Amino acid sequence: MTTNKLRLGPLPKTETVKLTFTCPASLKEELERYAELHAQTYGEPVDAVTLIPHMLEAFMARDRGFRKGTRGRASPSQATSSVRPIDR
Repeated sequence: MTTNKLRLGPLPKTETVKLTFTCPASLKEELERYAELHAQTYGEPVDAVTLIPHMLEAFMARDRGFRKGTRGRASPSQATSSVRPIDR
């Protein structure tokens, strides 16, 4: 196990719904590499499909324009979200 820290931390347990999307093969390869590194870092096997929702949630949490545009609107994920923006 490596001691490197990844932007995406250990995964929380959550209720899920299934979505399907299409992406370039190069992105799929990058996602698979990220999943491998995540598994090595945190000692638990994980695949890219499991990581994608957490990556999207983290991305949206850091998107100032999105947060500004949705300010004052409650979303179902706000009550259950475990993703917090990482300060740089």
